[in-house]
Amino acid sequence: MDIDRFLAVNQPAWDRLDALTRRAERGIGGLDAPELDELVRLYQRTSSHLSYARTYFGDPALTAGLTSLVGRANAVVYGTRRRSVRSVGSFFSRTFPGIVWESRRFIAVSAVVFFVPALVIGVWLAHSPKAIDAVGSAALRETYINHDFAAYYRSQPSAQFAAKVQTNNITVAFLAFAGGITGGVLTVVALAENGANIGLAGGLFANAHKLPVFFGLILPHGLLELTSVVIAGAAGLRLGWALIDPGDRSRTEALSAEGRRSVALVAGLILTFVVAGLIEGFVAGSALSTPVRITIGAAAEALFIGYVVVLGRAAEAGPVGTSPS
Repeated sequence: MDIDRFLAVNQPAWDRLDALTRRAERGIGGLDAPELDELVRLYQRTSSHLSYARTYFGDPALTAGLTSLVGRANAVVYGTRRRSVRSVGSFFSRTFPGIVWESRRFIAVSAVVFFVPALVIGVWLAHSPKAIDAVGSAALRETYINHDFAAYYRSQPSAQFAAKVQTNNITVAFLAFAGGITGGVLTVVALAENGANIGLAGGLFANAHKLPVFFGLILPHGLLELTSVVIAGAAGLRLGWALIDPGDRSRTEALSAEGRRSVALVAGLILTFVVAGLIEGFVAGSALSTPVRITIGAAAEALFIGYVVVLGRAAEAGPVGTSPS
């Protein structure tokens, strides 16, 4: 290929790469995801063109022009990647733990809404013959306690089961958060309903004097999982409270600000639900002894609580300009 044909064939791609690079450099409107992908593809193609031009043409002007274009595109491509890595690091080291710590009062309310129904129903079933009979026949209760509850954790291959429960837990968290737009009413309903289900299961085992079996199966994953559900509920309550009492802001401004914080909470919780799902899939129903399974769950919970307290306090105490928003 002669140099004239080389220029004619490839000039449109260089011009497009130059236009995308200029937009990225100047920040005019930014680049969306497809445009970023296009920029990377054009950068890689133009880099090969530069190598070809150096080898076969030896034209100083062409080489200098392509070198400059490739260098500028390189700075955008790899600078964006470095900024993305820094943004992710900043989110998990400051933004997420900072918002969790800042939301501790809402988390406390969310915990009450979740665990009070669980405790009330659990104690009621454990001590009331009429209540326990209303749940189901003795045969059904015995099957559930002695087989079905434990079999659930072994119902699918570990990886498939972990993926299933992760999806389910993330859905529950999203519903608890999204319920905030109703002034928190649906958030309260979702929390109380899930708490009641835990209390129902615990009450059945308590009535049968097999509560250690229940805790041995639910605690390994449940410590981190239920903590995450409660935090998701707090995100919904924050959103609902902004709607009820926006303070000196308009309701639109309050919802916008609290919505950003609540979305950040739920986004960060995706990772905790993934970890809880892995524990549920690979540990809860495994052949490991009960003390070992519970220790694994307790260690995961302790690490998360420590992470939130240490980094959350640090974020709250940081300069105003770096506080989570």
